[in-house]
Amino acid sequence: MKGTVGELGEFGLIRELTSRLTSTPAVRIGPGDDAAVVSAPDRRVVASTDILIEGRHFRRDWSTAYDVGRKAAAQNLADIAAMGAVPTALLLGLVVPAELPVTWATELMDGLRDECQVAGAAVVGGDVVRGDTIMVSITALGDLRNHDPVTRGGAEPGDVVAYTGWLGWSAAGYAVLSRGFRSPRAFVEAHRRPEPPYHAGPAAAGLGATAMCDVSDGLIADLGHIAEASNVRIDLRSGLIDIPGQMHDIGQAVGVDPLQWVLTGGEDHAIVATFPPDVKLPARWKVIGEVIAPSALPQVTVDGAPWHSAGGWDHFGETE
Repeated sequence: MKGTVGELGEFGLIRELTSRLTSTPAVRIGPGDDAAVVSAPDRRVVASTDILIEGRHFRRDWSTAYDVGRKAAAQNLADIAAMGAVPTALLLGLVVPAELPVTWATELMDGLRDECQVAGAAVVGGDVVRGDTIMVSITALGDLRNHDPVTRGGAEPGDVVAYTGWLGWSAAGYAVLSRGFRSPRAFVEAHRRPEPPYHAGPAAAGLGATAMCDVSDGLIADLGHIAEASNVRIDLRSGLIDIPGQMHDIGQAVGVDPLQWVLTGGEDHAIVATFPPDVKLPARWKVIGEVIAPSALPQVTVDGAPWHSAGGWDHFGETE
C-alpha cells in the first residue's frame, strides 16, 4: 500500500493493520471491539510489557519494520516463557509520525504476527497514536496451564545454573553493525531478530526449575536479579560456555574478548534457570555454573572471582 499513515488516517490504518492478523483458539474476541477477550483456563494471567523507541532500541537504517516487529514481539513473549507460562496474546501500542509510509506500519504488523505464530500466540488488539518519534509498546499475556510460576526468587545453594538459546550473538551483531558491516549475517540477524526458545520455559518449569529468567540485559546482570531475589551467590564457569568460532573471529577483528559479549551482552533472550542438582536436563540445556550460599563476594562471580568489565543493559546508564 502506497502513501503515508497521515493520508490513510487513524481508522484506515487500524483496518489495514488488523486485516493482516491471524488468530488462535485462545482468542474469543479479537481486534475490532472495545477490548479483546482471551481465554485463561488456568484462571491466572501472566502479563509483561515493554517499549521500543526509534534511535534508542532500533534504527531504521539497520533493521526493517518487519525486523522491529519480530524483535518487539520476541522480547515480550520471552518474558512470558521465562515465567514457565505459554504465550497466548499480544497487544500493540503504536506511536508514529504522520509522514511515515503505510508500508512501514504494515510490515511491522507482519513481523509481530509472524513472531506470535512462532510462540503460539496472536495479536489481539491495540491502539495507534500520532507522535514525533516511532514508539512500539507491547503487552504480552500468557497462561500457566495449572503450573506454578517460576520466579527469580527460588534458587537454592547446590542448584546448577543452565541456559538454552543463544548468548552473545546479538551483542556481536551490534558490534558488526556499529562498524558499518553487515556480515557475518547470522550474528547481524541475531541482533535484528532474536529467537527465544519459547517452549523451553514451560518445559523447564516441568523439570523442576527453581528460578528462571530470560537474558535480556546480559547474563551476569540477569543472573544478578536471581541471586538478589534468592539471596544466593551464583558462580559461572567460563570454560563451560560455548563460544562459536565466528564469534572469536569477530572479537579479534574489533578488539573485544567474545566472553564479554556472552556474559554482558543482552537481547538474545536465551532462557537461564537454576535446577536441583539431581535433575536430568535435556541436551538443549547447557550447565554453566552453580548456586552457592551468599558470602562477601559479589552475587555473581565468574570462575570464583568478580567480573569487573563493564556491560549489561541499563536504560538510564551512560553505556550499554
